[in-house]
Amino acid sequence: MGINFDELKNKATEALRENSGKLEQGLEKAAEFAKSKVSGHDSQIDGGVGKAKDLLGKVTGKHDEGGEKPEDGKPEGGQPGGQQ
Repeated sequence: MGINFDELKNKATEALRENSGKLEQGLEKAAEFAKSKVSGHDSQIDGGVGKAKDLLGKVTGKHDEGGEKPEDGKPEGGQPGGQQ
């Protein structure tokens, strides 16, 4: 009996979809903490958070702040699962 990686990927993607709001809140809290500990690097921290949120949006099929899917219903990149 082998590991079904497609099933694992689907479960992980679903967990991300269900908890994307909590993940974004966690990213914001982590950014604020990092900014409080490391002064002068706010733009780099914000950039990292932005990239993480973009990736989360691609994985969950949501984009931008609105959290809506593109018109074709597929994540950015054109194919389900963000594959190109």
